[in-house]
Amino acid sequence: MDLRWDVVAWGAVALLLFAAEALVPGAFMLWMGFAAVVVFLGVLLVPGIPLLAQVTAFIVLSFVSIQVYRKFVRGSGRERESDHPHLNRRAFQHVGRVVALEQGIVAGRGRVKIGDAFWVVQGPDLPTGTPVRVVGTDGIVLQVEGAA
Repeated sequence: MDLRWDVVAWGAVALLLFAAEALVPGAFMLWMGFAAVVVFLGVLLVPGIPLLAQVTAFIVLSFVSIQVYRKFVRGSGRERESDHPHLNRRAFQHVGRVVALEQGIVAGRGRVKIGDAFWVVQGPDLPTGTPVRVVGTDGIVLQVEGAA
């Protein structure tokens, strides 16, 4: 039995892609490795396939397998539900909270202290010490209204 260079080459390509995926995980090389395995099996079982057809099949199968992965396995880019949806949105975590004004709101701006941090607030003019309810955010500025 002869050793065919195309069979060996596609086997090596598949193994290299799987090894690359193991070194740098991300599931991209894995799917290209599966495409290389399909081409490997094709040239193993059907001798005489032209090189251009082999490469074309690899490219097409790589593209298709990556699209299948993106759509069905990874979820086509949908965001996963988080158990901490406001983790990186610190200001939004305070919506609904009632706090007293540390510095009265004058010309639409004031300041409150929440925990050990001071926050700039925006809302109707109110004197120092007035309780306000955080109703929204604009970046790191808290939107407030008087709490009755």
